[in-house]
Amino acid sequence: MPDSSEKSPAPAGLLFTAFEPSGDDHASEVIAELHRRHPVLPIYAWGGPKMERAGATIVERTGHDAVMGIPGISKIFEHLRVNSRVRRFVETHPLLVHVPVDSPAANTPLARIAKSRGVKVVNLVAPQFWAWAPWRASRLRRISDLVLCILPFEEAWFNQRRIPARYVGHMLFDRPLDGDALDREAAAFPAGSPRIALMPGSRPGEIRRNWPVLLNAFRGIRESIPAADGMVAATTPQVEADLRDAAEASGGWPERLGIVSGATDAVIRWADIALVVSGTVTLQIAKQIKPMIVVYKTSRIAYTLIGTWLLSGPCFSLPNLIAGRRIVPEFVPYFGDGREISREAVRMLSDSALLEAQRKDLASVVVRFRGMAASARAADAIESVAGLRPS
Repeated sequence: MPDSSEKSPAPAGLLFTAFEPSGDDHASEVIAELHRRHPVLPIYAWGGPKMERAGATIVERTGHDAVMGIPGISKIFEHLRVNSRVRRFVETHPLLVHVPVDSPAANTPLARIAKSRGVKVVNLVAPQFWAWAPWRASRLRRISDLVLCILPFEEAWFNQRRIPARYVGHMLFDRPLDGDALDREAAAFPAGSPRIALMPGSRPGEIRRNWPVLLNAFRGIRESIPAADGMVAATTPQVEADLRDAAEASGGWPERLGIVSGATDAVIRWADIALVVSGTVTLQIAKQIKPMIVVYKTSRIAYTLIGTWLLSGPCFSLPNLIAGRRIVPEFVPYFGDGREISREAVRMLSDSALLEAQRKDLASVVVRFRGMAASARAADAIESVAGLRPS
C-alpha cells in the first residue's frame, strides 16, 4: 500500500515574469482575472506589488530598477543570475504556461528556458519589434506558443511573420476611472493656470536623461506664462526622492512646481497639458483625453551609432502609432535642453483650437480600446494554451 505520509505532487501552475512597473500593471489585471476563475491554481511571479495583490505568489520582487535600451555590464550579470534562479525554479515546479510580460531583453532567455523544459509560452504585451529590431521576430517564433497584443496593429504584423498572435486590447482601459474621487484628490493641488503635468518616467536611466529636460521646459513655460503651476507625477516615494535630489543638482527646484507620488491619474485629471516621457503613460493621459507633448532624450552618439538602424517608422509615441499619424507633438529622439519643448507648450496653450484638435484625435484613439475587456480576453487565451477548463 502507498505510504499515506507521502505528500501529493504540487499542482501545475503558471509563471509570470515582469521586470518593469508597466509590466506589473498589465500582468496584475490578468492575474486577478485568472485567480478569480481558478482560486486554487498556483500563480508564481517574478514581479511587483500589484501582481502580488492580484493573487500571485512572488518568487522575487522586480521592477524597481528597470532599464530600457542596452543594459550596462552590471545589469547584464544581474540578468544572468536571474536566469539561473528561474531555471532552478522551472526545474523544480510543475508549470503549465510561462507568461513573459514585455521586457524582451530580460524575458527572451527565460522563455527559452521554459520551452526547453516543455513549458508552453504565452507572451503578454507583444515585444515592440515592429518599431525596432524586426529581425528578432524569427527568434520570438521559436520560443512562443502565442503572443498577446495590446495595440490594434500588432496582430497582423506578427501573423505576417508566422507568429501566432491575438489582439486582446489594452488592460489600461478595462477599468473606468472614478472621476469624482480624482477630482477630490486633485483639489489639493495648486490652483494656478495653466496647469502643467510633468511625467518623467520610472526607470533610473530615463529619469537621468529626461528629468533635467522637463525641468528646463517647465522653467521656460513659466518665463512666458508666470501664472503657470506644475505638478510632477512620481511613480513611487523613492522616485520622488530621486527627482528632488536630481533637481537640486540641476538648478534647484523651480517655483510653483509640486510633486506627488502614486497619484498619476489625479495629476492627469488636474492638468491642462502634460509633458511626458514616451511610454505606456501616454495612453494613461490619452484615456483622460488630455493634451500632451511627448519627449525621449537619448545620447546623440548612441543614436547615430545604433538607433538609426535599430529604430524604424516616422512616429514613436503610442498615440501617434495607434492613430497612424502624428496627432501629438513628439520630440523622439531628442537631444536638446528643453527649450523647444517649452516653446511648443506655450504655442499650444496660447491656441485653444490646437488643444481641442488634439483632444478630438485622442478620443478617436481611445475609442478603439473601449469594450475590449483585455484582461478577460488575455485570461481566455492563457486558459486555452494551458488546457484549463474555463470557469
